[in-house]
Amino acid sequence: MAVPLTHEEVNFETPGAAIARGRIPGDDSLRSGPRLTSEQVWRALARASFGVLGYVTPTGEPRSSGVVYKIVRRRLYVAVAPDSWKAKHIAASGRVAVTVPVRRGGIASLVFPIPPATISFHGAAIVRQAGSTEVSSVVRELAPLLPAERRASSLLIEILPEGDFLSYGLGVSLTKMRTPAAARGRVPVS
Repeated sequence: MAVPLTHEEVNFETPGAAIARGRIPGDDSLRSGPRLTSEQVWRALARASFGVLGYVTPTGEPRSSGVVYKIVRRRLYVAVAPDSWKAKHIAASGRVAVTVPVRRGGIASLVFPIPPATISFHGAAIVRQAGSTEVSSVVRELAPLLPAERRASSLLIEILPEGDFLSYGLGVSLTKMRTPAAARGRVPVS
């Protein structure tokens, strides 16, 4: 019985690994996904403000919520109510997954159904009081998330991305988005 390998154990340059990732060795049109850098992905994340936050309940049930976020110093911050399920469940596990849709197509997207590109990652998450000393240095930058009247009562979920950013459709033409092997990208968070 074959044991699945983690992404750290796979040499993506081998033909077997290329096939496992959906690429066809020898077919240059499908071999090269986007040549992205972590800086390009961070810029795309900073331009966006909406994402889907995935987490699990204490009983192991999966949940996801749409959230508005802000990036400060390579961390994502999400403001939540102190009695919210997000605050309770994420505080219990400390782990999240995030997917951010990145709008594509410009004006054409108003006429044609052009799907967004996406950036996904997992990370460590800490739930903090908005007024705590740990986040006091970034509260001013988070003003769009924290209206003055809710600053004292809100909680902030601080998300530190880990591992790799996985992208789809970022840095490729709209026509290449139809070819999964050409549209998928992977870059270290660094």
